[in-house]
Amino acid sequence: MGLGDKISNNAQEATGKAKEAFGDATNNESLQAEGAADQAAAKSKQAGEHVKDAAKDAFGK
Repeated sequence: MGLGDKISNNAQEATGKAKEAFGDATNNESLQAEGAADQAAAKSKQAGEHVKDAAKDAFGK
């Protein structure tokens, strides 16, 4: 996983956590859902990057 990808994914996850927390604090269900979706998308991207890294390690490419 490239450093830029890691930073981008972590930033998206952090933004999602902040949105969800702010949505919780203000009883804004839409913002809560958007935050949870951002976190899920970031985690999905991270998992895909881990698979690519594992394949590179396994096949030496």
